[in-house]
Amino acid sequence: MSSQDSDKTTSTESAFDAPAASRLVMELRGAFASGKTRSYDWRVTQLKALEKLVADHEPEIIDALRKDLAKPPLETVAYEIAMLKNSSKVALKELKHWIYPEKVKTSLATFPSSAEIVSEPLGVVLVISAWNYPFLLSLDPVIGAIAAGNAVVLKPSEIAPATSSLMAKLLGDYMDNSCIRVVEGAVDETSALLEQKWDKIFYTGNGRVARVVMAAAAKHLTPVVLELGGKSPVVVDSNINLKVATRRIIAGKWGCNNGQACISPDYVITTKEYAPKLVDALKTELEKFYGKNPLESEDLSRIVNSNHFNRLKKLLDDDKVSGKIVHGGKKDESKLKISPTLLLDVPRDSLIMSEEIFGPLLPILTVDKLEESFVVINSGPKPLAAYIFTNNKKFKELFVRNISAGGVVVNDTTLHLAVHTLPFGGVGESGVGAYHGKFSFDAFSHKKAVLYRSFIGDASVRYPPYTSTKQRLLKALIGGGILGFLLRRFVVIMFYQFPC
Repeated sequence: MSSQDSDKTTSTESAFDAPAASRLVMELRGAFASGKTRSYDWRVTQLKALEKLVADHEPEIIDALRKDLAKPPLETVAYEIAMLKNSSKVALKELKHWIYPEKVKTSLATFPSSAEIVSEPLGVVLVISAWNYPFLLSLDPVIGAIAAGNAVVLKPSEIAPATSSLMAKLLGDYMDNSCIRVVEGAVDETSALLEQKWDKIFYTGNGRVARVVMAAAAKHLTPVVLELGGKSPVVVDSNINLKVATRRIIAGKWGCNNGQACISPDYVITTKEYAPKLVDALKTELEKFYGKNPLESEDLSRIVNSNHFNRLKKLLDDDKVSGKIVHGGKKDESKLKISPTLLLDVPRDSLIMSEEIFGPLLPILTVDKLEESFVVINSGPKPLAAYIFTNNKKFKELFVRNISAGGVVVNDTTLHLAVHTLPFGGVGESGVGAYHGKFSFDAFSHKKAVLYRSFIGDASVRYPPYTSTKQRLLKALIGGGILGFLLRRFVVIMFYQFPC
């Protein structure tokens, strides 16, 4: 990084307070006002720079995530690096199409005219990222912001310090620092940023902090995208390939950062009759994947820090569930590891069922009839994701129709995240707004309505003095049905030939 660029990388080495944040926003507003970020060439250059950043530093990225979370390299490559590369690839391939104005039809009321929807950048945007997938969840929204032509400030999570430090360095080295900046730090730095007026704030994290973000945004009428979480259920029918289903549940739960993912299965619902088979199958596959002593497995991430470890321990120690453990439950506080844990028939009023688990614990609830699962799910806040395993076509349709969630996956878990043609986001308490693919571009764009008219065909019916004849003609113009259509055609001709 050149000496000219080095002073544009913001870190906590010097105090970053509200005045510093204000100066930063002013600098970026100046860069945005210059029109630089609106250029197609600038957007492509920055997206390619981001691709090169990832390709050049894959080993360092893997190492940083290993330090922060003991994340297995395969998980880093598959769920962070590969997905980020795919996002860049899609944006570069589709960008010309995304930025091109969308032609739309007009009505006879504005004849003769043409219209289009123009996507324009919002301006200067703030991305506040999460610690669980710190690389992907930081840079994936940034891709959308760049593609849409914005200037961006990224605030990575301080809970993943190695990744935060690496991103600050790499973005300083590879990106245009006059328009794209990184601010490291914790609560004070985030608070200083939130005091500023942004054109959009994109936050990934929990509902408690989201309320703080939304309140700060409201002071400036700033729009937000909130990518949150919730208790994502898995409904398991009996007419399935049980081995495949359990493997897919395990992959989505413990194979995704040891349950520390916003779309990880949070709890399972099955029938009382089928529960023993499901538990046995889960035990068998868990042992195959992680061995007899999963605390020693290199294929399980650790709990991110002692605070989260103690929070999970508290959930397990609750009197209502401590006797419900049917598998796992082992803990190693020195390594911040908890083994994959199954709990059967936990009470719905227990602590573990009152909050998002975000860890390696999986309660299994039982019902007499699987249709009762709809009542259980819909009695709580709307989840970020909902999963169902069944071969019953009617039951699939009922599930999709009756369960409100950010996304639904049938006969698998979490994979909708990888489909860039699907919007990824929550509903209700699980989030506001969506992104991925073109949805990321749209999240950071304003859809500007543009109507084009000439000076030909100026209908006097719209101008005073208003007469009963004009009123009758206007009623005919806006009326419905076949008669209304014919009258509208007639009226249009009459307007322009014989003023009222």
